Amino acid sequence: MPLDEIKNRITDIAARAAQDEGLDLVDVEIKGSGRRPIVRITIDREGGVTIGECEKMSRAVEALMDVEDPVAGPYMLEVSSPGIDRPLKTQADFNKGIGKLARIVTSSPIGEQTFFLGRITDSGEGWIRLKPEEQGKKKKAAVKKEQDDSVIIPLDKITKARLEIEINKNK
Repeated sequence: MPLDEIKNRITDIAARAAQDEGLDLVDVEIKGSGRRPIVRITIDREGGVTIGECEKMSRAVEALMDVEDPVAGPYMLEVSSPGIDRPLKTQADFNKGIGKLARIVTSSPIGEQTFFLGRITDSGEGWIRLKPEEQGKKKKAAVKKEQDDSVIIPLDKITKARLEIEINKNK
């Protein structure tokens, strides 16, 4: 069976289990194609998930996978939360990230840049607005600048995006 089909079947299984557990399915990855591939399932919900919820989800997915058998042979199953520096992949991820600091890499330059570090200020169908953060003493130049120096980035140009960990120095 092709890898895409296996991933789709596992995604379906994980989505059903997540829904039953009251969780959101964030991502499904299959790493390695050797004797024992790793199936990584990332879950979340408002307020985050606990280790116990990851364990419960793991047991639910494992039981369904034992019945439906989408992976031929042995595999290793990992269930985890996306963490505080979570990857941003979907429009919904960017919508949830409004107000947060993000690191974004694009497939082609926007202006003269393919790397952006800034705060997500807005998001719409197929785009985000990012307000660049100060980097050192200079602000990086950006194209498609709004009056407040914001940059509009089309989602289809984003190859990698994740939230940045912020440390509050005032506490």
